[in-house]
Amino acid sequence: MVRDGYIYGLSLLAVGVVLAWATGTWVWSVVPVLLGAFYLWFFRDPQRTIPAGEGLIVSPADGVVTETVRIDTVDGPRQRVSIFLNVFDVHVNRSPIAGEVTAVRYQKGKFLNAMNQKCAERNEQNIVTVRGEGMEVVFKQIAGLIARRIVFNQRAGDRVERGQRVGLIKFGSRTDVIVPAEAEIRVRTGQRVKGGSSIIAEMPASELAAGVRVPRRVAQASAEPETSEGEVA
Repeated sequence: MVRDGYIYGLSLLAVGVVLAWATGTWVWSVVPVLLGAFYLWFFRDPQRTIPAGEGLIVSPADGVVTETVRIDTVDGPRQRVSIFLNVFDVHVNRSPIAGEVTAVRYQKGKFLNAMNQKCAERNEQNIVTVRGEGMEVVFKQIAGLIARRIVFNQRAGDRVERGQRVGLIKFGSRTDVIVPAEAEIRVRTGQRVKGGSSIIAEMPASELAAGVRVPRRVAQASAEPETSEGEVA
């Protein structure tokens, strides 16, 4: 379980016990006890089996795939897989590939509904670039209508493993994964995925042999100092 679950859940359960003791009845403790149980469940952090194999890109979050689309970026064509997390999904985030975190950028923004396509650019988000395994993958932790706290535990220069826990988005939210144009997408719209264990894309062996193409913009961004704004830590 994520530490926050113990903080919120056990605190509310304690409030329930105190109310029951002070009033002599459990009636007044029902609400805090139910909320405490919900927080303990919401912040669950189940073990996952991480798939092994070269070129695999796993989902950074639990949820439903809402879009798989080719996009144009300043660094050339890419593909984006968008995953919506509702309030009942596990909200622990995991690294999609093994490699080095080359850039972490927090962006202030709005809190549009995470199902709204505009939220990918306008909402509060944390943008993480990981380079390794012969490719570069960017994933975004995007706050939603309810989610207003993004946690990321690594810094630029840290090494992460595929499927490693790296952060958390609290309550309903969205995660976007931007993969190379050459990657073969392995999921479809409407499919449910699990963070760390569901394969969302795979790089062909021929592309892995070619190595990582480092965009100039990303190389420059990785040299910029990190921001400590928001809840990124």
